[in-house]
Amino acid sequence: MSLLASLPPSEAYQVAGSGALPSAFAVSELATASFAAVGHELARFMQATNLVSLPPKSLVDHRLASLWFGYSFKPEGWDMQSLWDPIAGDYRGADGWIRLHTNLPHHREAALKVLATEGDRAAVTQAIKSWSVSNLETDIVAQGGVAAAMRSRAEWLDHPQGRAVTRDPLIGWHGPRRITLRDRRQARADRPLAGLRVLDMTRVLAGPVSTRTLAGFGAEVLRIDPPGWDEPGVIPDISLGKRCAYLDLKTPAGLEKLQELLAQADVFVHGYRPGALEALGLTKEVRDTVAPNRVEVTLDAYGWQGPWATRRGFDSLVQMSAGIADAGRVWAGADKPTPLPVQALDHATGYLMAAAVLSALTEAASGHSIMDGRLSLARTAELLASLAKSGTGDPITAAEPGDYASRSEESGWGPGKRLNPALSVGEAKMHWPVPASRLGTSDPTWQTT
Repeated sequence: MSLLASLPPSEAYQVAGSGALPSAFAVSELATASFAAVGHELARFMQATNLVSLPPKSLVDHRLASLWFGYSFKPEGWDMQSLWDPIAGDYRGADGWIRLHTNLPHHREAALKVLATEGDRAAVTQAIKSWSVSNLETDIVAQGGVAAAMRSRAEWLDHPQGRAVTRDPLIGWHGPRRITLRDRRQARADRPLAGLRVLDMTRVLAGPVSTRTLAGFGAEVLRIDPPGWDEPGVIPDISLGKRCAYLDLKTPAGLEKLQELLAQADVFVHGYRPGALEALGLTKEVRDTVAPNRVEVTLDAYGWQGPWATRRGFDSLVQMSAGIADAGRVWAGADKPTPLPVQALDHATGYLMAAAVLSALTEAASGHSIMDGRLSLARTAELLASLAKSGTGDPITAAEPGDYASRSEESGWGPGKRLNPALSVGEAKMHWPVPASRLGTSDPTWQTT
């Protein structure tokens, strides 16, 4: 088997453009390489499914790839909601810095309960001053919240979880099995994923990036969320090309409907931590029985082995834990955590997830066994740390008018401009006929036959 294991060699794709996102790390280089991974695997899939005789070389626009690691959508005449809760952010403790992630109400409540203070930033700042940041991190996590103390790279690599992550492959492949792909007569060289059904059960931000990418080459993506779920400030960016439905998986009817959708899906992408799907009754055995011919790719925050394998986490927290924010502090000559200029761990992991899906589809189309793919933000952080900076040209600090498509996109919130695509593979040019939509605005059904 030749399932995806690393970034493609530089000679395997073409690059246009220059520049670099200002950072201590090779963020723009990672952006271009992760887009190239998608292109490389899509080219292989196109050949394996007889859409082309030879795999076409992909072309990555380096500047646009860097910009897609930020926000891809710019509202026209209206404002997006803030991404961050007012309490979320970095705080100085008695012996260092800690980051609280409080965007979800139950995470906010957990942090405030441990701190025994009101939901006011000034009160939280004062309360944290007397805490050891490692103790506060431990207590918030134990309460069901999410937080991360800032560690140096050396401290992280010596930490039990840091050591575990370095032993993980970039993409972990598990559970060999043979599958039979559905015939997709809609597929063409310019729309190679047309007719492919992708069931998306992911949250901010890596998983949605992966399914948005697949939609860009023609896949039908159906995203499922619990009733009332929302991710303010994020959904206009990552619901592009998707239909979004609500299902209550805590009810027998909701779970039954999900299994019906899964049975008809070609690809299942999710972001559940180890054990979470099992808690819903969707064990590996159930998934194999209900959808034996699916490709399945998933991610978590801190890796799939080690003491933090089940810990909740987000890009900004992993940057604190893994020494990235501290290395940025040193690079910038700052006296506080300095994260990456974009949520690069999320975005890179998302594109690698899309590439992993394509890799498994290629193996299946070639008559080989496949496996389920696992990725993590923490392992992507190690990939980033290993890359050398090579960008030349002007710093990439913000999108310019020419970076956006000329036509407006009528999103579910109002009109806006979307960045031009950063990747093309032969005749296949990324585009999304379905504009970004609000969550819960579609029925939980498949449209393609």
